[in-house]
Amino acid sequence: MRTADKQIADILVRYGEPFAGNVWRVQGTAVIYHKTLERIAAHTQIRFDPPTLLRSERDEAVILVTGRMPGEKAGEERVEWSIGEALVNVNYRVSGRQAAYVYAMAEKRAKDRVILKLIELHGLVYSEEEADEFRQNQPMAIRAVDEDFDAPPAFDEVTEQEADLKRLIDEAASINAVTDLMLDERTQAILNSMPNGTREEVRDYAKARLRALGWPPAKKAGRGSRAA
Repeated sequence: MRTADKQIADILVRYGEPFAGNVWRVQGTAVIYHKTLERIAAHTQIRFDPPTLLRSERDEAVILVTGRMPGEKAGEERVEWSIGEALVNVNYRVSGRQAAYVYAMAEKRAKDRVILKLIELHGLVYSEEEADEFRQNQPMAIRAVDEDFDAPPAFDEVTEQEADLKRLIDEAASINAVTDLMLDERTQAILNSMPNGTREEVRDYAKARLRALGWPPAKKAGRGSRAA
């Protein structure tokens, strides 16, 4: 493992996160899952100040976020800030009928950057939420992580598949329709080809849709019970 790659792995170990399964490559750049950074933020008790909205448009949002992490000594803390930007069809791509959530994306990017700064991974690895910028080769290239590491499918392919499945889940109008979609042989094949984090994200999305449709159904009152 190269020096930079070992540095990434060593820092992740401090926070109980393994290198494998959390980091992969996009055009030679080391990428980490958003969910992994959220877990690290919870583990280290990072607190975020209320965000500051710097730009607010229908298709664009720019948000300033400040994060605080407790220091080694009582009463001490580290403070970092960063900006998250999302502009539809520039650095935030939406496909098909997928809705554009520019404010949520800008906030995610800002928080991920702050977390990376606080845990000293900034510049070594990028959040998956920077995906659209990777497609345009904007971030600084980083040498591939461990050459023996099994990388998941190309990031463009994975994100397109995720967007398509989420769109189909949104279009499912009943509990049975969502269930049939998720159990479909083709859907299962797509899910099995995805990295673990992305696969769980889609499954959680389907569960949220099921709950919105009324799952699980309310239990019928048993015999002898009286209406309130």
